[in-house]
This record gives sequence, structure tokens and C-alpha cells, in this order.
Amino acid sequence: MIEVANMTEQDLNAFGFRNAPAGIIVLANRSIVSANAEIEHIFGWSRIDLEGQSIRVLYPYSVDFEKVGTRWQRWLQKPDSYEDERFMQRRNGEIIWVRARGRTLTPEDPFQLTVWTLEHLQDRAPAEASLTLRQREVARGMVNGYTSKEIGLAMGISPRTVEVHRRTIKQKLGVHKPAELAAKLLGASS
Repeated sequence: MIEVANMTEQDLNAFGFRNAPAGIIVLANRSIVSANAEIEHIFGWSRIDLEGQSIRVLYPYSVDFEKVGTRWQRWLQKPDSYEDERFMQRRNGEIIWVRARGRTLTPEDPFQLTVWTLEHLQDRAPAEASLTLRQREVARGMVNGYTSKEIGLAMGISPRTVEVHRRTIKQKLGVHKPAELAAKLLGASS
């Protein structure tokens, strides 16, 4: 049992940070200084394994890491917080859709110290995609490199139905390959 009466303000702050119901991560020059339990849950890494690593470890591709960094640099110079949605990657390689909200604690040098909340948007794709729920599920499978058969098995539908969804997704978004789909969805939050 936790005895709150005996905890210092610093202990309470640390306890609240570690156990907050939102994923919270603190970065110094885009390296992970501290992460809470929800970050462990979302990304499948222990905070001990994450702390000290570049935030790049949570991005599926280097180009995503660079592109987001360029946006961050521009927006973090403003006094308000920054927010976007993007693909990120779990430890097991699964690519997930995440909402990121952050602010710099050092406006004179925006990357020196930042704090972020990261929320896994399990049932959402970007609004710009205008995909149905089923199409979003198929798109998530496509981005993660699954075959139509694997996607169909996971969704409880036939591979042929998955193929129909694949064609519709490609037509709606004007893409031909899963890599283009990922780029299109990532670009939607630019």
C-alpha cells in the first residue's frame, strides 16, 4: 500500500509521471531521457531500454524521423505546444498510428529539452485518408507488410475481400505500393 502522507512533493511528481494514463516521454536533443509506464505499454520497450536512445528507435524509417524533426524544429520555436499524427514503430516492428503532442522547455534551443505525450490511435487513421473502418484495418495491415491472406485471417474476412479493399484504398489515396501508402498517410499530417 502506498502511503501518500509520507511522500515528498518530488516523490509524488515522480510517481504521477511513471503511472500517468498517458504516454509521456522527455527528450534531450531528440534522445530519450525518461519514459513512463504507458510508453512501455504502447511501444513494447522497457523504459530502461529506451532511456539514452535516440527517439529514432520509435520511427519505422529514417526519412520519417528526419521529416518529423524538421517540423518539430519549426513549430517548437512557437510558445504554444505542437501536435500531429504519424506512424511510429513498436519494438516488434509493428507500425502504429500515434498522436504526438509536445512542447519545448528551452525555447532558445527547441530540441535541448522537450516533453511529449504519445497516444496510440488504435481505431483511427488520419482524417484526410477518408477510409472506412475496414479500409483502415486493411491499410494498417498493408503498411505492416501483411499479405491479403494474413490480413483476412486477422479480420475474419476472405483474402478476396481484402483484395477489394486494397484496390479501393489505392484508388482513394492514389497509391500503388504499401510504401507509397505509408508515405501518403504520413504526408497527410504535414
